[in-house]
Amino acid sequence: MMRNKLLWSAIVIGVSVLCAQAQKPAPPQGEERIARQVREEIVMLPFLDVFDNIYFSISNGTVTLMGQVTNPTLKSSAENVTKRVEGVEKVVNQIEVLPVSNMDDGLRRKVFRAIYGYPSLEKYALPVIKPIRIIVKNGNVTLEGVVDSEGDKNLVNIRANSVPGIFSVTNNLRVVPG
Repeated sequence: MMRNKLLWSAIVIGVSVLCAQAQKPAPPQGEERIARQVREEIVMLPFLDVFDNIYFSISNGTVTLMGQVTNPTLKSSAENVTKRVEGVEKVVNQIEVLPVSNMDDGLRRKVFRAIYGYPSLEKYALPVIKPIRIIVKNGNVTLEGVVDSEGDKNLVNIRANSVPGIFSVTNNLRVVPG
């Protein structure tokens, strides 16, 4: 009889432990966690490169994707990976697909070389995900991303403006020291 009581106690303790584990609260559904996961999913997209700029906002479980991409499949891929993030209830995809243009493609390559090939800016070429995004639309260049100093921001602007064939350069780079 005593043996059966011990066995029953062990079973009850085991079940209560399992129930307690099953009833643990889910990880917080905060916007910070969602933002971190959405960012991780987007930067892992296979066709995302230095000529694409995707950013997003989050409000009450709705993620709004914005920016510009050169590849139309990147727009739909960004939406698809965002929908799979836990806590995302709705995705509004406002990403612009840039027009196909041989002239813009040539300008993208030239601006890339002018910026990332310049000796004092080569440090920005080291990371896999380049911190300076080069968006070219109809001969107009927009620079997005981050740099370490105001001097680097100005130098990037000068280098982009030095490329022949560009109509304008909009420098939206932000200075984030370190």
